[in-house]
Amino acid sequence: MTLVFIARSTTNKAVTKRLVLNATQNLTSATSRTVACRTLSTNSHLSSNKRPTKQHSRLKDWNIAVASGVLLVASYVTLSNNFHYLSSDTGNGSIRSLSSSSKDSQQVQSSNTQSSKLYLLTDEEVTRRLRANEESYHVNRNQGVVRYDISQLASNNPIEDDRSESIITVPLSSDGSESDFYFWGIYDGHSGPYTSSKLREELIGSVVNELGIAFKVDSENPNIRLQPDTEAIDYAIKQGFLKLDNEIVQESLHKLLKDPFVKNNVINALPASSGACGLLTFYNAASQDLKVAVTGDSRAVLGSLNDQGEWTVKSLSVDQTGDNPDEVSRILAEHPNEESTAVRNGRVLGSLQPSRAFGDFRYKLKEIDGLKIEDLPEHLKVYFRPPPKQLLTPPYVTAEPVVSTTKINPGKNDFLVIGSDGLYELLSNEEIVGLVVRWLEKNPDVHSPVKASSSASTATSINDTGKSESTTIKDSESQTSSQWTKFFKSSDSQKLPKVQDISDPKYRDIQRPAFRNKKNHSQHEYLLEDSNVSTHLIRNALSLGGSKEYVSTLVSIPSSKSRRYRDDLTVTVVFFGDQHLRTVTEPEKENGGVVVNMKGTKGGKLQEKL
Repeated sequence: MTLVFIARSTTNKAVTKRLVLNATQNLTSATSRTVACRTLSTNSHLSSNKRPTKQHSRLKDWNIAVASGVLLVASYVTLSNNFHYLSSDTGNGSIRSLSSSSKDSQQVQSSNTQSSKLYLLTDEEVTRRLRANEESYHVNRNQGVVRYDISQLASNNPIEDDRSESIITVPLSSDGSESDFYFWGIYDGHSGPYTSSKLREELIGSVVNELGIAFKVDSENPNIRLQPDTEAIDYAIKQGFLKLDNEIVQESLHKLLKDPFVKNNVINALPASSGACGLLTFYNAASQDLKVAVTGDSRAVLGSLNDQGEWTVKSLSVDQTGDNPDEVSRILAEHPNEESTAVRNGRVLGSLQPSRAFGDFRYKLKEIDGLKIEDLPEHLKVYFRPPPKQLLTPPYVTAEPVVSTTKINPGKNDFLVIGSDGLYELLSNEEIVGLVVRWLEKNPDVHSPVKASSSASTATSINDTGKSESTTIKDSESQTSSQWTKFFKSSDSQKLPKVQDISDPKYRDIQRPAFRNKKNHSQHEYLLEDSNVSTHLIRNALSLGGSKEYVSTLVSIPSSKSRRYRDDLTVTVVFFGDQHLRTVTEPEKENGGVVVNMKGTKGGKLQEKL
């Protein structure tokens, strides 16, 4: 049984190293045993590891581990200035080789950020800022996912939101076919960016490690994994969350309190001092199950078309805050003699709004082995706030997620929207789905990136070098485009479509409604200006019902004044669909079936000069 590891370097030339190993060998220790090294022609989009600019852009950094009978990873580092890591371990037939992150690229400071003056940006500058951190990917892996778009807009400086994405390939069938596991995560930080950054780097890896235990190797056929029941998967996800949080809080603070004069101990403990809500979605292409694990108040909603041709929205998560009666009851049951203090004014101990979070040591412990934060040297106390006065019987806050399961129907072109609470403070679930529908009416080629003008025609697409190339489209591909287009009829209406909320009524009433100001009824309902649907949602969230003036004002206000009016905004939209009729393009073959959608990335200006 052999393992092939392929790594594309991030230097000025793309280098492929092919390592042939025994599958029982440790990947990390064996990486120096290079069997063959071949220098490939330079790919213009892989020639820089700096954040993309007009002159330089880094599209992808692929790490692919292909093995027989083990968890396989096809992960990528996205466009932003990123923290890239590659880790692996072996045991019980599992290999972990995970590298998927987006070190937030919003940490770009402009000269006006710290200024006390307010001014209004031009329309062009507003759009540039809205699109500066957008990314879009076409996916053609015949696994039920066809595209996903990401966008972020900072309010804090640096932004406290973060996100990560990964594709994990797993052998689940004796016929040699493989199934994709897709992960999309959003991490809404507070009191600093340290915790959300930690989640970006490690949460998916922590969950994958636990899933590697749940999906056991078949004793009769060691080349495949066995599908566990849904409860076992839920347990694995929860363990991945809890073990990482234990590392963030307990382990890091134990080292810090034991030896506070080691600088790395201080740095490693910073994620415990801040906090973050975490939402991770996991789509198993084989079972078509979508798992949503939420710790905190980020939210996931699913847009679908029912049998009557009506659009529906279903919330796949419940906001976990001090306003949620179920969360209040849980906390009071754990602290029965603290009814008046455990949750006060909708906040844990009268202070923290999310009732579940990563980090936030102040709500989780008083001491470790008799040592307290108050015992730290004075010069370190500035990094670690003292505990709340009413901290009597911690922990009050947990990182254990609530996990929901939803069956996806790719044939009906469902779509998923996940976002930090900054989005849902400004838009209702129905408005979000309605906005995506209106965007799809203008962009019906989402499920067929190469457009067909006839049953057998030639389409022009952009390859990895930024040059156009021709692709012949078969009859079946035209059929795919036609099938998708029938769902959407172009609308001239300035109103959003009617969307029915089919969420569980019990939980629908618990969710916090959007509190943004109501629009003037003479205004249009929405704006339609962006090729990236996540940017489209952010723009409309700031428009307060279709006002360009509101967008201009809310984008123009610099940090930190902007926090009075809006939060950091992070949005990911995933489009599901059948793809078996579409031919894989050459760029897709080269990149594992995932290619950058240039039109929806960085405002369509991600073009590199050779």
